[in-house]
Amino acid sequence: MLIKYSNNFSFIYCIKMLHANKIIIYPTESVFGFGCNPDNDSVITKLFKLKNRNINKGVILIASQYNYLLPYINSDKILSFHKKLMCCNWPECITFLVPAKFNVSKLITGNSGLIAVRITKHPLVKKLCEYFSKPIVSTSANISGMPSLTKKKYLFKYFGLNIPLLYGSLGKNLYPSRIFNIMNGEFIRND
Repeated sequence: MLIKYSNNFSFIYCIKMLHANKIIIYPTESVFGFGCNPDNDSVITKLFKLKNRNINKGVILIASQYNYLLPYINSDKILSFHKKLMCCNWPECITFLVPAKFNVSKLITGNSGLIAVRITKHPLVKKLCEYFSKPIVSTSANISGMPSLTKKKYLFKYFGLNIPLLYGSLGKNLYPSRIFNIMNGEFIRND
């Protein structure tokens, strides 16, 4: 039997689970996402196994503010123009591929030297990052190759009740974020 917790309880519990290096499910701008602590390779590895995802693909880091990304991005290689692009209030979600710092886990970068980052506009996710005091891993809550999930009932069907869910509404975007390589000006994912 599914026990529905209040939104406030689920928020507090999900913050606690992030600090305990556990995986959570949370609503993003378009689909439900898996999230975890980006500084713990063990939990990121569990996330890859849960999704049946190729370990060389890397993941996105989602943050509430640019400063939270500084420990992960090589800001020396990012021009002020690029920073303005990343911080701009776009009408759609855009994830940016930028140079990663040398010490960022290969699980995050996919061993590419680049890191995918997004400053979220989703109010609940912004709050989640603020209370966690850093970015969180963001990847769609699905099995790799399967459609992204937008209904809670399917989350429970595929992943059971063992992964904490941050209760809240999905954003209004119809598609996952576009991915823009800031270094060469090309869109990688342009849905």
